[in-house]
Amino acid sequence: MSPDVSNQSLLFLIVFVFVPLTLSYLYQLGMSKSIMWSSLRGTVQLFAIGYILTWLFDLPPVVGIPVMVSVMIVIATFHARNKGRELPHVFTVILIGLIVIEGIVLSLWIIFDMVEFKPSEVIPMSGMVIGNSMVAMGLALERMKSEFAENTGKLQAALSLGARPKQASHLIIRKTLNASLIPNIDKLKIIGLVQLPGMMTGLILGGVAPVMAIKYQLVISLSIFSAVSLSAMFVTLAMYRYFFNQQEQLLENEAQLEAQSKNRPSK
Repeated sequence: MSPDVSNQSLLFLIVFVFVPLTLSYLYQLGMSKSIMWSSLRGTVQLFAIGYILTWLFDLPPVVGIPVMVSVMIVIATFHARNKGRELPHVFTVILIGLIVIEGIVLSLWIIFDMVEFKPSEVIPMSGMVIGNSMVAMGLALERMKSEFAENTGKLQAALSLGARPKQASHLIIRKTLNASLIPNIDKLKIIGLVQLPGMMTGLILGGVAPVMAIKYQLVISLSIFSAVSLSAMFVTLAMYRYFFNQQEQLLENEAQLEAQSKNRPSK
């Protein structure tokens, strides 16, 4: 494989953009602008991060790593927050969760000598952990909101019989965690069989021996699985209580949740 992709070759990638554009036009999906914008934005972002990483890799690890990891955590927090914007303290909960989980994973990598503490290794791998944790938190928030909306009657009945919010929400918490973990469990089941994972593929294309690439892939895959599990559990257990007011009454719609978000004092 060529060590570099020429600029001329990159221009032909527009062919891949024409496929969804054509489908959008033929079926009148109204997504042409979104497809063009997301493709252009993604391209610009990737080139920008390429130059930024080149600069960061030349910095001392104690400077480059904290800077980039902090930026990734903040951006991920803002993105995941959108899935539960109406909930009180959702930004703070997600931010703390991502910091703690990334800190745990990175500490284990360093302690057990899985990864060297240098930007070229820590930053890409941390990005995968943070990104997947962000998705897990967003999925958990969306699923939890959906479950609370669909089970209002059951929750009201449980509360009227004397159940506390934690007891009434037990099944919803289980369903939320289950839905958040299933995608990653399915990925682990087919890893290496249906597709070669991204990190492993990149290392092999870069000339690394397949067995060594597999070792790195195992490190990141199991790290992501653990981080996703912790992320879903953390945000679910931290946020379910905000579907109830201070009198332990169920809040039945987004308007009530938003009102509580404005009026409830920080803890």
